[in-house]
Amino acid sequence: MGLSKEMIKAGLDHAAAVEPRLAAAIESSGYPEPRIRPEGYETLLRTIVGQQVSVASAAAVWNKLEARLGGGCPPEALITTEFDELRACGLSRQKQGYARSLAELILSGGLDLANLPQDDEEAIALLTKIKGIGRWSAEIYMLFAQGRPDIWPAGDLAIQVGVGNFLGLPERPTEQEIREIAQSWSPHRGAVAIFTWHHYHVMVM
Repeated sequence: MGLSKEMIKAGLDHAAAVEPRLAAAIESSGYPEPRIRPEGYETLLRTIVGQQVSVASAAAVWNKLEARLGGGCPPEALITTEFDELRACGLSRQKQGYARSLAELILSGGLDLANLPQDDEEAIALLTKIKGIGRWSAEIYMLFAQGRPDIWPAGDLAIQVGVGNFLGLPERPTEQEIREIAQSWSPHRGAVAIFTWHHYHVMVM
């Protein structure tokens, strides 16, 4: 499971001790609530279903898929369901390819989500073998579902904008700049990421 409220607070307090501007942002925006997702196949499949559509649209497609395939959309049911039936549930040709790739890896044993490598980069490399799962999706899964404490989704736009804001930078930092900036926050960058999304939403409200 993801990082608990206590783990997030402890991680932020550690990072804030080395970055006063982060401490000031926490004082202003408050500590964030946890972002926790279940570990396993269903969460990754939901990630694929939800790509490039609204939350409401993703929920509607998921509900139709569960009605057709059963709770959690088991991989066995997914790969044996015809293209037109999945399309009628709202799953495009491209997303069907991604979903089948995930289901086949699970069923073949090519991907064991309960035993991903402990090394974060090795785990990301394995997850991105799934068609449709890029680095950002892998990082989000590892942070929200596995609670890996040092995950840092530097390619995320809200992370870049939020960090730029609380550090008072004149321009939005690049992905590479964000990675360099965050090195001193390791091994608690996951907590800072969760805070930065929270801070970003406070900014734009």
